[in-house]
Amino acid sequence: MTFLNDYLGKKPSDPRATAIEITPRAFYVAEHSVPAEQRFAFGYDIKITNRGARAVQLIDRHWHIDQGNGCIHEVRGEGVIGEQPHILPGATHQYQSGAIIETPAGRMWGNYGFVDENGAAFRVEIPLFHLVAPSDYRPLH
Repeated sequence: MTFLNDYLGKKPSDPRATAIEITPRAFYVAEHSVPAEQRFAFGYDIKITNRGARAVQLIDRHWHIDQGNGCIHEVRGEGVIGEQPHILPGATHQYQSGAIIETPAGRMWGNYGFVDENGAAFRVEIPLFHLVAPSDYRPLH
């Protein structure tokens, strides 16, 4: 897991990236989960705050979804939930999305691609967060 340790310890070198604060929060969605079929649904809220002096636009996303069983899926795409939001200085953009994994516990991390108001591209890391079903669905070892 060296790459993950490197990822988690990596500090942004681009000052534009340090001005963007990303706060994830995950939650279990029981009504869309079928534990007997190894289907565990999670929602997550993402809060993106622009603490910089310039407006930015979120252009794309790149997620790593750890299924909790040795499989890591990658998801790339434009924007988030069909949007490419502009975020003014001091403003926050929030959205909610979800993921389905094969075990009661997994994790997600990744990065967003942004452009600043001058059209220069940069990436911002999304902090790792855990997807954990209630203890009723987790085997004890």
